[in-house]
Amino acid sequence: MNIKTKAALRATIAVVALSAAMPALAQQQPAQSEPRDDESIIVTAQRNNQTEVRAGGSVGIFGDKPAEDVPFSIRSYGESLILNQQPDSLGEVLENDPTIRTTIGFGIAGEVFVIRGFALSSDDVGFDGLYGITPRQLVAPELFSSVQVINGASAFINGAAPSGGGIGGSVNLIPKSATRDLSRITLGYVSDAQFAGAFDVARRFGSGGEWGVRINGSARRGDIAIDDEFHSSYVLGGTVDYDGGPFRASLNLNYQRLRQANWRPKVAVSTAIPRAPGASVNYAQPWSAIETEDVFGALSLEYDVAENALLYAKFGARDGREDQTTSSFTLLNPVTGDGTGGGSFVPRTDNNEAFIAGMRVKLEGAGISHEINFGGSASWQVNRNAYNFFGGSFANNLYDPVRVPLSAVDTGGGFLGGDLDDPFPISRSRVASAFASDTLGFWNDRILLTGGLRLQQIQTKGYAYNSFGTVQAGDQTSGYREDAVTPVVGVVVKPAEGLSLYANRIEGLEPGATAPTVVADAGGGPDIIVTNGGQILPPYASVQYEIGGKLSFGRFNAALALFQIDRPNSDYRVDPNNAGQLIFGPFGEQRNRGIEFTLDGEPVEGLRVIGGLAINDPELRRTPGAVNQGNDAPGIPEWTANANVEWDLPFLPALTLTGRVVHTGEQAANATNTLELSSWTRFDVGARYVALVGESPLTLRFGVDNVANKRYWASAFSSFGTQILQGGPRTFKLSASIDLQ
Repeated sequence: MNIKTKAALRATIAVVALSAAMPALAQQQPAQSEPRDDESIIVTAQRNNQTEVRAGGSVGIFGDKPAEDVPFSIRSYGESLILNQQPDSLGEVLENDPTIRTTIGFGIAGEVFVIRGFALSSDDVGFDGLYGITPRQLVAPELFSSVQVINGASAFINGAAPSGGGIGGSVNLIPKSATRDLSRITLGYVSDAQFAGAFDVARRFGSGGEWGVRINGSARRGDIAIDDEFHSSYVLGGTVDYDGGPFRASLNLNYQRLRQANWRPKVAVSTAIPRAPGASVNYAQPWSAIETEDVFGALSLEYDVAENALLYAKFGARDGREDQTTSSFTLLNPVTGDGTGGGSFVPRTDNNEAFIAGMRVKLEGAGISHEINFGGSASWQVNRNAYNFFGGSFANNLYDPVRVPLSAVDTGGGFLGGDLDDPFPISRSRVASAFASDTLGFWNDRILLTGGLRLQQIQTKGYAYNSFGTVQAGDQTSGYREDAVTPVVGVVVKPAEGLSLYANRIEGLEPGATAPTVVADAGGGPDIIVTNGGQILPPYASVQYEIGGKLSFGRFNAALALFQIDRPNSDYRVDPNNAGQLIFGPFGEQRNRGIEFTLDGEPVEGLRVIGGLAINDPELRRTPGAVNQGNDAPGIPEWTANANVEWDLPFLPALTLTGRVVHTGEQAANATNTLELSSWTRFDVGARYVALVGESPLTLRFGVDNVANKRYWASAFSSFGTQILQGGPRTFKLSASIDLQ
C-alpha cells in the first residue's frame, strides 16, 4: 500500500469514525426547553443538500427566464452541487454537463470549455451578464450561487465576447446573495494533501426583510493527486442587496488569489499518440507556476417604472494580475516517451470595465402580448503583458520525468518582449452595442415569436512589445474598428402543458484576425510573403440553426436539440495575382452538426438524476486547395455522455449515495485525421450523511473521482498544433459542513 493510499485510507477512517460519533455527540447536548423534531431537521438539511439543475436562468438581455419560454437550450447548476462536489475550478463544475468538455489553453493553465465543438476560453465567461469581469485563466467556483450554460451562438443574447468565444455556447456566473439566513462552516480534504476551510453567512433584515447581506470565503492549500502538483486558493466575496418594492439594488465585491505550481502541461505530438503514463505521473517542472490575483465585482440596479415596465442597469469592473512560468513537453519518440522540454515567463495585468442598461416593457392588446427589450452595452479591456520564451531546452521523458533547474532553461538568450518588471499596455479593446427585440405572444402565450437586432462595434488597438526601426516599444502599431449587425429569430410553441417546441436562427460574432506578413516555408526554404500582411479582417459572423423540444413535469426536465453552426476559418491560399505568394483571409469553413439530449430531476422520490448525451459531426469545408476537405475538425469527440445519480436510502434517511459516469468518444487529434484519441470512460462514487449536533445539521461528504485510477488522454482540442491533455488520477474528497441554528 503506497503513501497516498494510506493517507486517503486514514482520512476515510477518520470521517467514518466522526460520522459514527455524531449521534452520540448530539445526545450529549444539553436538554432544550422546547421539544425538537430531529427527523424534520435532517429531512430539511437533506433537501437543502440535493444536487439539482434548474431548467432556465439568466438569458442575457431577456432577463431571467424558465427554459420553456425561450427558443434556446439553457440550464443552471446550483451552489448545492458546488458544495457537494468540492470542485477545484470552474471546469470541474462543468464536468457535470454532458455537452461540455474542458481542456486547457496552449502553454497555459487556463481552462477552455468546448461547447458544440467550439472553444469558450475563461476570458469570455460572463459575470452576471457582463464580459471581462470574471477572472481569466482559472475561476474558483466557491463565490457563485449558479453556473449557467446556454448552448449555441449568443452574439445577440450577450453581445460579442471580447476574445472571440461564445460561438458554440456561453457560460454565465451568478454571485451569491442572501436568499435566506445562513451560518455555515465547512472543512474539507482532497488527496494527496490539500486541506480547505470555508464560511458562508447570510442575513436578511429590515422591517420587511428588504436588506440582505451575504459574506463567504474559503481557503484551500496543498498537493493534489497528480505527483507534486500544488494548488492553493484564497477567496472572499460579499453582497449587499436591497429590495424595496419598485427599486432593487445589489452590490457584489470579490477577491480571488490562486496559485498552481508544478502543473502538468499538455503534450505536443506529431507522429503518433503515445500510451498514457500512469494517471498521477507529472512531467512538469517544479519551477512552473501560475499565480493570479483579482479584485472584481458589479453593481446591479432595477426600477419598476410601472407594473409592465422595468429599467435596469449593471456596472462591473476587474483588476487582475498574473505571473505565469510555464514548462512545456514536446514528444519525440512515442514508444520510449523521450521528448524535450522548454519554458517561458509571462507577466500580465488587466483592467476591465463593462456595463449594460436597458428597458423591458410588456404590452397586451387584441389577444397579442409583447415583451419589448431595448438598450445598450459596452466593455473596455486593457491588457498589459510581457514575455520571455526561454532560450534553453532539456531532455525529458513522458514515463520517467526528469527534473532540471530553472537556470538550465532560462539561460538569458530567450525571445523577449515588453517590460518583464513593469508590463505596459499591449492591447486595448472596446466592444459596444445597441439592441432591440420584441417577443410576441399568441394564444395566451402558447406561441412566442422573438425577433431582434444588435448593432455591434468592435474596436481594438495593438502596441509594440519592442523597439524596431522608428517604432518605439509601447507605440501603437495596429488599429481596428468595424461594425456588424447580429440578428436573432426564434419561435416557441407549447402544444400541451409541460411541452415546449422551439427553433432559432442566431449568429456568433468574433473579431477578425490580423494577417501576418510572412509564413515559414514547410519545406525549410525562405519565408513566404503574405501580400495582405498587416491587414485586419472584418468581424467573422457564424450562423446557427437549431430546433428542439423541452419536456417538464413535476421535478423532471428533459430537452432535445438538433443544431448546425457554420463558422468561417482564417487560412492562407495562393494569391492569384502574385505568383509564389499567399493571401490571408476567411478561407474555409467549419460546420458542426449535432444532437444534444439532457435530463435532470427526480423520476422517483429520493432518486435524482442529471445526465444526457451529445453527438457531434464537425466537418472542415471549403478548405484552400481542398486540403483536409471533409475531415473532422480536431479535438471534438464524436459523442459525449454523462450520468449523475443520487439516491436517498429509504431505510436510512440520513444517508445519500452518489455516482457519476463520464464518457467521451473518439476524437481526431489533427486536421489530417491521421491521429486519433481513443474513447474513455470515468467513474466517480460518493456518499453524504446528515447527523445532528444539538439542533444543527452536520453534513459529511465523501467522494472518489476516477475510482478506477484510469489513465487516458482526455482532450486533443488545441488552437496551436497537435497537443493532448491527460485526464486526472484517482482523487479522494472529504468534507464536513455544519449549518449553525
